[in-house]
Amino acid sequence: MENLEKPSSKIIGLIGIGLVGTSLAINLIAHDYKVIGFDINEKQMKNFEKIGGMLANSPADIAEKTDVIVFSLLTSDIVLDVIRGKKGILSANKYPTTIIDTTTADPIKTDKIYSILLENNIDYLDATISGSSVQIKEREGTFMVGGNKSVYERHGDIFSAVAKETIYVGSSGTGARAKLAVNLVVGLNRWALAEALVFAQAIGLDLQKTLEIFTKTQAYSSILDAKGEKMINNDFTTQSRIRQHRKDVSLMIKMAQKENLQLQLSAQHLQLLDNMIKNGDGDLDVSSVIKAVRNYGLGNR
Repeated sequence: MENLEKPSSKIIGLIGIGLVGTSLAINLIAHDYKVIGFDINEKQMKNFEKIGGMLANSPADIAEKTDVIVFSLLTSDIVLDVIRGKKGILSANKYPTTIIDTTTADPIKTDKIYSILLENNIDYLDATISGSSVQIKEREGTFMVGGNKSVYERHGDIFSAVAKETIYVGSSGTGARAKLAVNLVVGLNRWALAEALVFAQAIGLDLQKTLEIFTKTQAYSSILDAKGEKMINNDFTTQSRIRQHRKDVSLMIKMAQKENLQLQLSAQHLQLLDNMIKNGDGDLDVSSVIKAVRNYGLGNR
């Protein structure tokens, strides 16, 4: 982590208090930030209040109470609505100075968001995170940040509070692009691990011993640490949802098509994820890909 300047305020807004947003809030509160949050889900708001967060009535309400707002939302379209919609940030009497957007977003729409905020003198960092909600809670996620470097440096303490590792990627939009590239590798590694474990069991290997072998050979990746035990124990409690990763893979393919590039493995991966959602598994943890491999292989059945 670079030696970054301290922010001027210890009050932060948070819009989106799902799995990742809650993990971010826990770390910010633990580092003595006052966090003002909003989510359309009332249950998540109540949970946020229990961990020490302060509730707001709308994005506009947050904008009027703090200069820095963190987004943890599902899609770029939701981000745009939070900014421009009814009771959105731009409807407030006072605008924030900086928005830090952790959404895994459509990079084309990220560019649009940057332009809208720039027109309203609001600094924008697309600060995507690699890691599950559990890893983020433990500060084991890695931030990939795009935007003005001086703005990034000015808010260094915020990034230090929520992650041990932060990488400044470059100009606005590069954080969103980097996240898609990372998730391409991560998703295919999960699929490969699931298929290898199903294969190992089919040929008579002990799965616990197989994980140990993978860990000590070139088969190792950090996916083993994050999802290996969950896969062999059929523990699909949600840390990162299949449905959300499907959205990411579709964005990868969309961006690749724009560059006249075919992502053959990712196209097959998208088919697998679509079949999982069709079979009612969209809200399971991404480790449940092993269930799909067992049940319908490569997604052709």
